[in-house]
Amino acid sequence: MIGAKKIGKVYAIPPQPPVAENNHVLPAGAITFGVEYRNVDPENLFATYAGNADHLAEFEAQYPDGGFTDEGVSLHVCGTDDGHEYVRFDVFDDGPHYHYIHRPSPDGEVVNNVIDYDATALGEMLPWAVDCLRTRLPEMLTEAGGAHLVPQLDPAVLLPVIDRVQEMATEAQRAHRAGPARP
Repeated sequence: MIGAKKIGKVYAIPPQPPVAENNHVLPAGAITFGVEYRNVDPENLFATYAGNADHLAEFEAQYPDGGFTDEGVSLHVCGTDDGHEYVRFDVFDDGPHYHYIHRPSPDGEVVNNVIDYDATALGEMLPWAVDCLRTRLPEMLTEAGGAHLVPQLDPAVLLPVIDRVQEMATEAQRAHRAGPARP
């Protein structure tokens, strides 16, 4: 994609989409947030890309030895009008990371920048991610190709919804971590 920066790991496949029944949608004017607790495993990842031969081929080429299994809260940042997910924070237990998900180009090219989160340097990811929503959202949307949304952002609408995103994400983490012990 012309103009998309090559930061982090760059994939030509979109991330696994949210599971609608698990994704709590919170409209906030020009953008809509989603809060979802996700369990990612090899079976559901392969199922995501099975319908597109090019995406499946890239997924298989990038697939780590031993597979990829993780869980945690995902925060989705989507355009309300276009439904495109521009930014995602995957606050996962073992491999926390975030995405800049550029809109596909007219020829269908996808640029999905995945940036690993450094918990040693930055601490817990969820407070950092929520702080980014509060203080860096215009810059992050612009990085992901969503600059057209920035003039429509209204702090009076956004900030109370971000407070709710934080509450829901914190509760989802607490509920799942209090569940059965992980092996």
